[in-house]
Amino acid sequence: MSNAGLFKFAVANRRLIAFGFLAAFTSSFGQTYFIGILGPEFQAEFGLSHTVWGSIYLIGTLASAAMLPVSGKLIDDIPLRKYALWVCGLLMLACGFTTLVNGVITLIFSIFFLRHAGQGLMSHTAITTMARYFTAGRGRAIAIATLGFSLGEAVLPFLAVLAIASYGWRWTYGGVVLYLGMIVIPIFLLLLKDLGDRPPADSAPNSRAEQKQLQQQRSWTRAEALHDPRIYLLLPGLLAAPIISTAMFFHHLTLAGAKGWSHAWITGSYLIYAVSTVITALIVGQTIDRLGAIRLVPFMLLPLISAMIVIAVFTNPFSVWLYMVLMGINIGIAHTSVSAMWAEMYGVKHLGAIRSLATAVGVFGTALGPVTMGSLMDWGLHIEHVCLIFAGYSVIGSCLMVAAFRSKID
Repeated sequence: MSNAGLFKFAVANRRLIAFGFLAAFTSSFGQTYFIGILGPEFQAEFGLSHTVWGSIYLIGTLASAAMLPVSGKLIDDIPLRKYALWVCGLLMLACGFTTLVNGVITLIFSIFFLRHAGQGLMSHTAITTMARYFTAGRGRAIAIATLGFSLGEAVLPFLAVLAIASYGWRWTYGGVVLYLGMIVIPIFLLLLKDLGDRPPADSAPNSRAEQKQLQQQRSWTRAEALHDPRIYLLLPGLLAAPIISTAMFFHHLTLAGAKGWSHAWITGSYLIYAVSTVITALIVGQTIDRLGAIRLVPFMLLPLISAMIVIAVFTNPFSVWLYMVLMGINIGIAHTSVSAMWAEMYGVKHLGAIRSLATAVGVFGTALGPVTMGSLMDWGLHIEHVCLIFAGYSVIGSCLMVAAFRSKID
């Protein structure tokens, strides 16, 4: 499909796709790359070491992951408009609570609320909606919605640094509360007005063959999916991206120090990462609609492996650009293809329940990554050695994903 065709598709389904895009962008306030900017502020104010701060992040994120299969499943049963407003309200409460943090215990609760409402439920709402409401254009819808993640990654770290320098970290999150209440909620109400249970026009199959395929597709329950051996072969590879990308972004300022790069240099390069993610997602989204997501997923870790090798081998400041491009390609493939893969494998009737469990596993990976990397560095390993360990793990995960899709399931 040409760029003109992609634009026409987006315009034809503008309200729902705009909702997915905005929800993805709004999830940024609970994402690692945003919270990581505030990490040094937390460490300085409360006297936290890398390991202690990573452990706080681990505890809060694990608690978030434990709740996601329950709260994320509700999207199957509650009208989308009500569910989206509930999630946005929860994120407002999370950001408001963060402004009141006064020690380690309240910081743990803050991380839990931010991760659960933002990185967990808001992103889950965005992508599950795209995967459920679209069939023929599922890949394109997910790809366009994921541009919200990329926009957040491109602009919000820089804006957060400016806001913290000007107003402090508490007022920074206070500003987020105002943004959610005065901008996001009214736009959600407008975009989802009169949606009801009506699917968008694109959800109607474009041909008799597609109608027959959808009628024959089995919709698995979450319990049935958990008895599918493929899911356990896929798990290590699916965990690689959240573990490694979160760990790297969480410790990017540490990486800059180890390489002799300035903080501004590495954070300023986030734009390159975002652009490569966007381009990859748009290409992959259209490829999914032609070939299917299952054909792409086994290859999604190859750019990540290459990125880890680049960091392990090179010290030239410009190598960060190649690293960011490769990381962006990996995330562009992962965000788009994995989300579509669940619908292709298990149908859409119970997609919220299945994706909430998968999202919980991914959140677990994001919790494990920062503390694992921090602990390895505290034990004396150079960051280059940690990256080689990550690359080796990704190779194993790729092999297991290939094996998963070669297995036959009745």
